[in-house]
This record gives sequence, C-alpha cells and structure tokens, in this order.
Amino acid sequence: MSLRLAFCTIALLAIAAGAAGIALAENGEHPDWRGHGIKPPAENFPLPEIVSGYWFRTKETQAIQDDDFNNPGMFAVEQGEQLWSKPDGAAGKSCASCHQDAAASMKGVGAAMPKWNDALHRPVNLEQQINICRSERMQAAPWKFGSAELTAMTTFVRFQSRGMPVAPRVDGPMTPWFEKGKRLYYTRNGQLDLACASCHEKNYGRNLRADFLSQGQSNGFPVYRLRDQRLVPLHERMEGCIFDVRGIPYAPLSDEFVALELYVAWRGTGLPVETPAVRN
Repeated sequence: MSLRLAFCTIALLAIAAGAAGIALAENGEHPDWRGHGIKPPAENFPLPEIVSGYWFRTKETQAIQDDDFNNPGMFAVEQGEQLWSKPDGAAGKSCASCHQDAAASMKGVGAAMPKWNDALHRPVNLEQQINICRSERMQAAPWKFGSAELTAMTTFVRFQSRGMPVAPRVDGPMTPWFEKGKRLYYTRNGQLDLACASCHEKNYGRNLRADFLSQGQSNGFPVYRLRDQRLVPLHERMEGCIFDVRGIPYAPLSDEFVALELYVAWRGTGLPVETPAVRN
C-alpha cells in the first residue's frame, strides 16, 4: 500500500468515525440517566430531581468506577493510606497520631464539607482542613493545591464516606457563604457569557458539542478524568469550566471557590459520595 493510499484510508476512517459519533448524538442514544435521581429535600429546590454524574456516563465508564481493581482512582486511595500513617514535620506526628483509624474517625467527614471553622470564622473545605492539620498539629509544610500528596489525602479521607449521603450545613454562619456561592453559580462568565446554571441546570441531558451535560454534581470528587488520565480536584474542574467559557477563573481554595463548592454540594444533597468517581 502506498503512503498516499494509507493516508487516504486513515482520513476516510476518521471521517466515518466522526459521522458515527454525530449520528449517535442525533439519534439520542445517550446514557439512560432518567429515573436514577433522588427527591430534592425541599419544594423550592432548583432541580426537579438530583442525579449523580455517574448516570450521565456510558456503561463502560460506570463499569470502571464500579470495579475497585479497575478504577485508577484507587491508586490515590492507597497512596493516601500510606501518607496517613507517615510522620512528617517538626512535631514528628502523622495523621494517625491524632485520628487513629481513618475508617472510623473520618467516616462522614467528606460528606459534610465544606464545614464551618470557629477559629478562622469561615468555612474550610477538605484540602484546607488537611493543610490546617499539617501546619498546626504536625508542624509540617502545607501541601500545594494540585500536588499528588494533597489530592491523594483528600481522596483517601473522602473515600471513608463512600456511600454516605452528601449533607453540608448551609444554615447559621454558613448562610452568607451559601448565598455567595449561589450568586456565583448563576453569574455569567467569559466571552461565551455562560453561568454554571447555563449548562448544569438548564441543559443537562443534552449535548454541548461532544460533551453530554450532567447536573455538575460534586459527590464524586476528586474524580479520575479519562481525558486527563489522572485525578482532578473539584476546584481544578471549576477552573477548567471557567476557562472553557473563556473567562478568568478564581484561584483554587479562594473564598469564591469555597463558597461555590458549598452551594454545589448543597445541590447534591442526599447523593451518595462516590469518591473516587470516574468521568470522561
């Protein structure tokens, strides 16, 4: 076969594959997400039913998540387990020095974050709480956001709540942060002039080009993204969404993203924690 003929063959196969993908989208052959939601906690809830992103993915992707031996996010759980018992810092302590068995002491923690911190007079998310413990209890340097260590520990701790319902507190001193997160969720961003709600409230269950939109629930984070071949923390995904609409994102762990995380968690009230989930 000549080089030119081989090139033409590859080009035709690519066109055929693209056409098949378009036909699939046009025929509506999408993951069957309907009927898998849970009832909202209140009548004035912004969604008629609450559906995990799991149900907006293909059966093949679901199968990867369901099998702990095949789920690549489980490597981070194992790394986090090792870090849990590893002393670090001037105090010579590990996480286990204070919290002993993570399966018992961390059960339910990840399902309730972000959570109010009395000392700081503000809510903190799981990554921030981990670094507070490192700085104050272990006298160790905080881990950088997005580092393998912080992502692994976040995944390990949240994994202890797998299957438990998402249940953040949004009353009391959390109320102003909840309202701030709500405003951010409906604020349009970037050159494309889109808000979180534009995709994840008004158009879930539809295609945005090649992406089959979900409700943007956070119950599986950190998630293993197949396109990135790695675990992605929630605030990084929020950054990516704002980049995608050609906007300027807030910094990870900023007040804005913590408030938005709180509001998004509330929108998933009652969904089971799936960490580490697998998504496209």
